[in-house]
This record gives sequence, structure tokens and C-alpha cells, in this order.
Amino acid sequence: MAHPVADILIEALPYIRKFSGMTLVIKYGGHAMVDPRLKEDFARDVTLLKFVGIHPVIVHGGGPQINSVMDQMGMKPRFVRGMRMTDQATMDVVEMVLGGKVNKAIVARINRHGGKAVGLTGKDGGLLLAEKLQIVHREDAAKAPEIIDPGLVGKVTRVNTELIQTLASRGFIPVIAPVGSGVSGETYNINADLVAGKIASFLKAGRLLFLTDVDGVLDAENRLISSVDARTLDRLIAEKIVSGGMIPKMEYAVEALKNGVQKVQIINGNRRHALLLELFTDKGIGTEITLDAAARASGEA
Repeated sequence: MAHPVADILIEALPYIRKFSGMTLVIKYGGHAMVDPRLKEDFARDVTLLKFVGIHPVIVHGGGPQINSVMDQMGMKPRFVRGMRMTDQATMDVVEMVLGGKVNKAIVARINRHGGKAVGLTGKDGGLLLAEKLQIVHREDAAKAPEIIDPGLVGKVTRVNTELIQTLASRGFIPVIAPVGSGVSGETYNINADLVAGKIASFLKAGRLLFLTDVDGVLDAENRLISSVDARTLDRLIAEKIVSGGMIPKMEYAVEALKNGVQKVQIINGNRRHALLLELFTDKGIGTEITLDAAARASGEA
């Protein structure tokens, strides 16, 4: 009689073999960063990935934690297209919360479970070079787009992949806060989804995974779409089936695929051991983003 635990391990074996040696960029965010049990699950899962020969690179958010501190300080957050409008006072809070409290808590949790995590911001070792981001906002297709200055919000122009690869090759798990430096030393707040996509692109990562608070990409009836290509995504966005903060995630996912990332997956981090279920089981649990033929040709051109 087969043992259920043995069955699970046997099912996982071909995936462990497949992913061994692969770089995996994980955007860690949402409720999975808040719920105590899910935080412990994530730390254990990442540690297990490292011990079976996979190289996880974690990029974390921290929006709720930033909002909490801003609220305590009497500051009101503002957002456009999922981007936090960032003046100098807000930047000070972002850097303190992301690069300090949130980052070090993740590092400590992984280390407690036997991993060797190292906390970084994009300012460490020139990890993330950034430039100022301008937000193009269009509410009406018939009108000219509005150009919005979000303040000290940046976009990644270069990633110091040598730093990440050196840490990974020596058994460490990089945990990266999405704060970067400009050419003149200015500090930029950068969307964590954007950072994860750029790091995955520069590393030519085997996988890019976004942990979210939804099951993945949903259709008009709120049913999970297990696999969706770039052309279909454009249609879902045009029909407003995919909307809000999911739109930039999809844009970063498609860009990463065009830049050489092998696969991008959107999964629900509210499920216990979501990473392991997605990577090491036959069915998986989220949505896989793929390129259609036209998008793939564009990326290769």
C-alpha cells in the first residue's frame, strides 16, 4: 500500500530535478507578508528550495506596512496606476520601512528556518540603478494622455547581477527591498513588481513568480485561467476584465518573457505553501503567462 507522504515526494521528484540549479525570482507581497502562519510557510518554502539546489531571489513589497507608519505620522498615501506618489517625506518612510523593518524581518525568519538570507536594498553594491519615472495616465481613449510626476518614483535601468549571482553561488538567499539609486545618488521608490521583473530579466531567470492575493488571472466569470498568452491579456485588459493593479503586473510579466525569462507565474500567496504547490505538483495552482507567436517574434527581433 502506497504511503501518501511517499506519493507526494515521488510526484515532486521530477520537478526538483527539473528546477535544480535554476534561478527563481519571487515577488513576495500581499497578505502572505502579513499573516503569521503564511509568513512562516514562506520562509520554510524558500529554505527548502535552496536546499534542493534552486536559487531563489526574493523581491518584497510592504505597502500595508508603509501605509501603517504613514497613518501614525498623519500622512495620507496617494496612488496612480498602482504607483505610490512619493515626496521626500514619503521616501524617508518607504526607505525606513522597506529597507529596515520589513526586509530584516524576512531575513531573520528565513535564517531561523535554516536558510542563509541576506537583506539588501537596491542601493547596496549598486544593485539597482534607477532613473525617474513619469506615469502616463489615460482615462479616455479619445483624449490625450496625462503625464503625471509621481515624485521620487523610479524605474530600473540596470541590475548588478554579479552581486546576486555571487551571493547565490555561496549558498545565500538575496532578499531585496525595492529602493534604488540614481546616477547622482538620489534615492528612488520603485514598484516591487517592476523590480522583480527587471531582476528576472537581467538574470535571465528560469522562473518569475508573483505572489498575490488572488488565484491568478480570472475570466469574466471569475474563473481561474490556468494559462494565458500576451495577445489574450491585451484583450482582457481592453475589456476591463483584467484591471487595476493587475495591469502593470501583466505588463512586467510580458516584458520579462520578451527579455528571456523562461516562464512567469501568478499565484495566490494566501494558500499555504503556495510556492511548493505551484512548482512541485502536476496541476499547479495559478496562472502561467506565455508569449504568443507575434510577441515572441517581437522579443527576439
